[in-house]
Order: sequence, then C-alpha cells, then structure tokens
Amino acid sequence: MVDISITVNDKLYKISINENMRLIDVLRDELGLIGTKEGCGEGECGACTVIMDGEIVNSCLVMGFQADGSSIVTIEGLEREGDLHPVQRAYIEAGAVQCGFCIPGMVLSTKALLDKNPNPSDEEIREGISGNLCRCTGYNKMLEATKKAMEYIKGE
Repeated sequence: MVDISITVNDKLYKISINENMRLIDVLRDELGLIGTKEGCGEGECGACTVIMDGEIVNSCLVMGFQADGSSIVTIEGLEREGDLHPVQRAYIEAGAVQCGFCIPGMVLSTKALLDKNPNPSDEEIREGISGNLCRCTGYNKMLEATKKAMEYIKGE
C-alpha cells in the first residue's frame, strides 16, 4: 500500500492505495467518481481522459501513486451549484452527445483546449479532441459544440 494525497475537483483526498492501482481505478473505485470511463485500457480511445495539473491525461495510463500531489478535474468537477459548465451545455445543445460513453473525456479535452486557447481554429479544435474516439457521432458535432462553448465562455 502507498499513501497519496490528491486534490480532485477542488477536494483534497488522503488515501492509501495498492501500489499497482491506476488513476482511473482510484477515481472510480476509491473515490466513487464513475463519470470517468474505461474504454480500451491502453490510452488509445480517450474515454478515461481527465485534466491533471492543467493537462489532459489518459487516466488508464497513469499510476495512482504518480498522481500524488496533483490536482485533477473529472467530469463531475465541471458542474457548479447545479449549473452545467459552458462546454457541457454546448455539447448538449449541439447534439454532440449520443451514447455518452466518450463524452466525459471529450468534454474535458475541449475544456482543456479552451482554457489554453480561447479562440482556436477548426484545425486546432480537431487537434485538441484528436485523442478522443467516438463511434456514435460525426466529429462535426463536437466542432460545433466547441464553437458554441467559445461563445458561451466569451459571454460570461
């Protein structure tokens, strides 16, 4: 067992975990944050994407002990007092959500992109979400949702 201290969605957790636990398992099994999904388990699909210290990571590839001292944002951390984050709202309104399996990772990738570049080009948007695979929608809906989110964020 190894002791770690991580901040997840602005809440500090001090927990003991098995040394071979991945971050996705810590989030889902230890903290009960099941919005992070496991797709491939190999870092190829992006379903497990979270934001760690401001960068998107595949939580299936990060060992839990590697997150010690880190600040992590999961899909559960975007909603504030019952209000959806502008990216979440935009994804719904643009019809970019179908089965929902890839959406938490896709939304977090979009948020991370807009945090760094509030006015990305279409090519930069495509690059920003390129680590996330979706089998249900065409990626045009994600592009539209990102542009809608840009408008919402500018209006805040």
